[in-house]
Amino acid sequence: MTSIDVDAVKAYLLGLQDDICRQLEAEDGSAVFVEDAWQRPEGGGGRSRVLTEGAVIEKGGVNFSHVFGPGLPPSATAARPELAGRSFQAMGVSLVIHPHNPHVPTSHANVRLFVAEKDGEQPVWWFGGGFDLTPFYGNEDDVRHWHQVAKDACDPFGAEVYPRFKRWCDEYFFLRHRNESRGVGGLFFDDLNELGFEQSFALMRSIGDAYVKAYRPIMARRKDTPYGDRERQFQLYRRGRYVEFNLVFDRGTLFGLQSGGRTESILMSLPPLVRWDYNWAPEPGSAEARLYEEFLPHRDWLAP
Repeated sequence: MTSIDVDAVKAYLLGLQDDICRQLEAEDGSAVFVEDAWQRPEGGGGRSRVLTEGAVIEKGGVNFSHVFGPGLPPSATAARPELAGRSFQAMGVSLVIHPHNPHVPTSHANVRLFVAEKDGEQPVWWFGGGFDLTPFYGNEDDVRHWHQVAKDACDPFGAEVYPRFKRWCDEYFFLRHRNESRGVGGLFFDDLNELGFEQSFALMRSIGDAYVKAYRPIMARRKDTPYGDRERQFQLYRRGRYVEFNLVFDRGTLFGLQSGGRTESILMSLPPLVRWDYNWAPEPGSAEARLYEEFLPHRDWLAP
């Protein structure tokens, strides 16, 4: 098996965290990310960076973690029982940005490396990650831009990569109990090692680097759009879907909690304010209804 360079991956991830924080601070123009370095008693640690009450970003977190331990938690072995009993190390950058303005979408990104080891055997490793967009008031130009940047990041690695990762994202970020998508998708991948270490790492880097290229222009275009209480209340209502997904389905959340991770860092993805309304439905023909009718259903956003 191709040897893996854990140090190179870690150096890249730390630099990616730095770059994303710099660019988002510049676009916000008011607040900065505050760093909280932490150690995990069972092994490893990380640096959590959180920005709150900026001019554009209501709450944003950009986290790096590198954790290890003697045994894998159930969330990691459910689909791969042959890995039970192996030690592990996992490292990655994970982020969620919740803007003030309902016309600026929420965004999420994550890139990671996972290694499972056992004495006398070759390590099992894979990359995973992606990025996805959750608008409240859909804008087709924004969504097409988001998906075009995603496709451009994937295309050097094969024409089949973007359609595969796009479909995987659509399927993954789906709230089965609501029978609706969380947002308009993007990219999602896991268990990536078939390209060999160097090419798999290069694809992960390409996707990691593409996130801020995809998101910052959308933030810049929409951050000054006027809005009122109606739009704000709808944003808070739709944020409830974000909470439901992260606490019920998200693999990273489950892995972090089951492996004894740092709860504050794991749950930094949750929005600062949210609401649930019983049996609410949008008014027919409204801008809110348009989100459900035109943006949440799975689409080929790059079709002519």
